[in-house]
Amino acid sequence: MPARRQAVAVAALGTLPLALTALTAAPAAAHGSMGDPVSRVSQCYAEGPESPKSAACKAAVAAGGTQALYDWNGIRIGDAGGRHRQLIPDGKLCSANNAEFKGLDLARDDWPATSVRSGSHTFKYRVTAPHKGTFKVYITKPGHNPAKPLAWGDLDLENPVATATDPAATGGFYTFSGSLPERSGKHLLYAVWQRSDSPEAFYSCSDVTFGGGASAGGGTAPAPTASAPTRKQIEDGTDKSTIENHGHGDHDARTSAEPVAAPNEPKAAGATANLAETGGDSSTTYVAIGGAAALALGSSALFLSARRRTVSGGRQGR
Repeated sequence: MPARRQAVAVAALGTLPLALTALTAAPAAAHGSMGDPVSRVSQCYAEGPESPKSAACKAAVAAGGTQALYDWNGIRIGDAGGRHRQLIPDGKLCSANNAEFKGLDLARDDWPATSVRSGSHTFKYRVTAPHKGTFKVYITKPGHNPAKPLAWGDLDLENPVATATDPAATGGFYTFSGSLPERSGKHLLYAVWQRSDSPEAFYSCSDVTFGGGASAGGGTAPAPTASAPTRKQIEDGTDKSTIENHGHGDHDARTSAEPVAAPNEPKAAGATANLAETGGDSSTTYVAIGGAAALALGSSALFLSARRRTVSGGRQGR
C-alpha cells in the first residue's frame, strides 16, 4: 500500500476510539448551596471572606481560612452515591468531612440565622452549574442544642421537610416547596443534593430560628439575621474560587457548565435554555458528542468503502 494511502487509513481508523470515547464522556459537574434559608457558608461569604462581621463567621475563617468562603458552592463528595452517613462522621456534617470547610462545623449558638415559621416554606437553592438530581432537606429534632456538634442522630431523617427531584432552575436558583414542623428556638436545616447523572453530592447547613431566637437547648442570645450573597458578590469572588462558577474558578473544561440566567437577563437559546429550564438536562451535551462521533464513524465507513472499491477495481483490471 502506498505511504499516502497508509496515512489516510491510519487517520480514518484512528477516529474510531475517539468516537467511542466521546460517546461515553461525562457531563459537566454541578455546584451550589442553599440560598433560602441561607447556608452558613453562603452567609459568611456574603459578610465578606476577608473581613466577616459576625462572631461565628470570624471563628469559621480563623479555623479554616478564607478560601472555604470563596469556594462556597463546593461542599461536596464526588463519589457519594447516596452513602452520606457512611462517608460523613458525626460532628462533620456541615463540612461534609472536608477539612477545607471545617470552620462550618463549629458548635456554637450564635450562627447568623434565618427567621422562619412552622408551615409551608419555599426553599431556594443557589446553583452555579445545574444538573438533574434530588434534593432532601432535614431539620433537627425538638430539643436540639446548637452549642453541641451536629450529629446524624440530631436530624429527623425519617421526615424530611422538603424533597424535590429535578426542580426547574430559574433566576439562579432551584426553587421547591416544603413544610416546616412545629419547633421553637434555634434549629438547623441540613440539605443534601444528590445528582442522578453522577455519584457527586452537595451538602449545606442553614441555621434558622423559630419564634424569636431563644435556643431550644437553653441559650438565650439571639443570632444575627442571615442574608444571602448578592449576584454581584458572587461574580466578584469567582476569580478567587477553586470551584467552577459561571465559567470561572478551577479553569477545568471538564467541569464547565452554562450559568443559569439571572432575573431580567435574556435566556440563552437552544441548549442553554434547555439546561436552565429543565434543571440541567444533559441531553444537549450528548447530542453534540454523539454528532461528532457519528461524523467520525461516518468518515471511517466512507474510507473503508472507497478502499474496497479501489481493491475490487484493481482486481478486475488484472
